[in-house]
Amino acid sequence: MPDQIEKLISRLSLRQLEVFRAVYQERGYGKAADRLGLTQPAVSSQIRQLEQALGQKVFEYIGRKLYYTPAGNLLADSVNVIFSQFGQLQNDIHTLKGQVAGTLSISAVNTAQYVVPYLIKAFIKQYDQVNLTLNIVNRAQALERLANNTDDLTIMGLVPSNRSLYSLPFLDNQLIPVFPKDHPLIKQGKGLEQDRISPQQFFSEPMIIRERGSGSRLAIEQHCQQSRLTINPMIEIGSNEALKHSIMSGLGVGILPRLSITSELALGQLETCEIEGFPIKRSWCLVYPAAKSLSPVARRFVDYVQTNLADIRQLFE
Repeated sequence: MPDQIEKLISRLSLRQLEVFRAVYQERGYGKAADRLGLTQPAVSSQIRQLEQALGQKVFEYIGRKLYYTPAGNLLADSVNVIFSQFGQLQNDIHTLKGQVAGTLSISAVNTAQYVVPYLIKAFIKQYDQVNLTLNIVNRAQALERLANNTDDLTIMGLVPSNRSLYSLPFLDNQLIPVFPKDHPLIKQGKGLEQDRISPQQFFSEPMIIRERGSGSRLAIEQHCQQSRLTINPMIEIGSNEALKHSIMSGLGVGILPRLSITSELALGQLETCEIEGFPIKRSWCLVYPAAKSLSPVARRFVDYVQTNLADIRQLFE
């Protein structure tokens, strides 16, 4: 081993690399400190020692914003490989022992947050040595994490067709029309069939809808395009929870996953009715790059979902 490499290894520590990765991912010392349970001065000290060992700055502040240096970007690539290898080593050791253990990282889009806990509950109970990390993100973040191979698996609705991805649909996502309590159209919608609300009549109401780029928004826009319906959103909102409460307050009508409003429908806080073309049916899918080599834990989870599709769907009937 060349002397320079030995010297560098003797001056670096895994703790320094862990702190560096946290600062790099969180884009700030304060957030990295919170994530690692350290003080901000402790984080600053670790980064300073790391920079002294490398002989290069890895971060720089301009004003109050942190920027990566070229050396920082190069180090980030190497650190990702190092920690990925450690994770693989841990999983391989458990495999040698005949155990399903290790870390499983899953990202799920917002609309799947009502489903994922039930999906993973039985798996975690069966394989109690698995350490699960679950990230709830919007669609844009899910696509970015998928492109960067950040997680073992991704759970999302509309799967991109322009990428080479493996996709396992595991549960229907029914998008239904939603009204505030006692909305004038509800009585009409529940009346005689010939008097029911037309699709365009519904879409002409003050409409509250998810932000551009969300999976739900894309599904609704595709539905309107295919059915030649005009939609003019009154309000765009960044989460289903906020959308739900906006409808409950009487701001307008909207379209939400049925599973996200089961309690509100049962309590009469929100209402729905039959409208031609609804529900808009999509599927939640388990997704990962087709060329990805899954860890033993991730492979076991995919196999678990595939084997238990009937039981998973029965949970939500």
